[in-house]
Amino acid sequence: MVPERSKEPGAGFIAGRFGEFAPRWGQGLADLQDQFNRITRSPFGPSEEEVRANLAGEASADAALALHDAELALRGEDDDTPPRSVPRDLTAAAFFDVDNTMVQGASIVHFARGLAARKYFKTSDLVDMAWKQVKFRVTGKENHSDMASGKEKALSFIAGRPTAELAALGEEIYDEIIADKIWPGTRALAQMHLDAGQQVWLVTATPVELAQVIAKRLGLTGALGTVAESEDGVFTGRLVGDILHGLGKAHAVRTLAIREGLNLKRCTAYSDSHNDVPMLSLVGTAVAINPDADLREVAKNRGWEIRDFRTGRKAAKVGVPTALALGAAGGAAAAVLSRKREAKAS
Repeated sequence: MVPERSKEPGAGFIAGRFGEFAPRWGQGLADLQDQFNRITRSPFGPSEEEVRANLAGEASADAALALHDAELALRGEDDDTPPRSVPRDLTAAAFFDVDNTMVQGASIVHFARGLAARKYFKTSDLVDMAWKQVKFRVTGKENHSDMASGKEKALSFIAGRPTAELAALGEEIYDEIIADKIWPGTRALAQMHLDAGQQVWLVTATPVELAQVIAKRLGLTGALGTVAESEDGVFTGRLVGDILHGLGKAHAVRTLAIREGLNLKRCTAYSDSHNDVPMLSLVGTAVAINPDADLREVAKNRGWEIRDFRTGRKAAKVGVPTALALGAAGGAAAAVLSRKREAKAS
């Protein structure tokens, strides 16, 4: 049984703006734009970047939960998975960044390779995208011009295409390219959280439909990703808010935690990039995986755990068991509570 989600609005200054995911983003789009304009005009309000990050985060949480529920519904009575022997830990979860954390390299570039092979766009576009990723990895800084041009190309590609088409292509490309690029060490960490009865979510700038494919293939709970607006199952070529990164990821995690009744102090987050410090700072346990130089420095200063699977190094200031011990303790507590409820019921 799926636990009833909190009906409280999402965190932030446009809380609950999107409501349920099912109505899609076409409804009330003018109202959203009007709200956005009024907020950004205020000299004391949040910046335009913060508003877009909040919109992106809340839309991502809505989409992630809707896709998760749809996946559960599809399994339905056909699900022959054996009953879980580990009690569910209802208030703890793990959040994993994808690029260079769960997947070697950039997932969107891997998907683009598969699309280029299918003649969906030019090889030159793929080269351009790959070059921008190389610049990002070398400098560790997000180039706003690169992000804007990349977003424009991606949106022009999906505009007018069915959402189901992108998901189906994602399934094929995952099997062809991405399956062999999963970091075994990170995958093992995710599995340990699952074995502790916790939810495990991916958090990525990759489109949510593609991120969901990765989560499904890895047996994870679901994925928070960038949400592209769609109407009647067809992409419009616009984003809801912005690309999910930086502050947007933090908003998405916070919103999902509220909806799922999670205690962020009992949650764990994993990332390779200093751009994800807002997300890592939200939770009780932060772990730097294959960290860039800036994140490694932040992790050392804050006493965060560090794991580096690129060269077999296992540098840990606190030790991975810290996060896993929290999961085990939570699972044990859930078991005790479950037994007490059963005793009272009888």
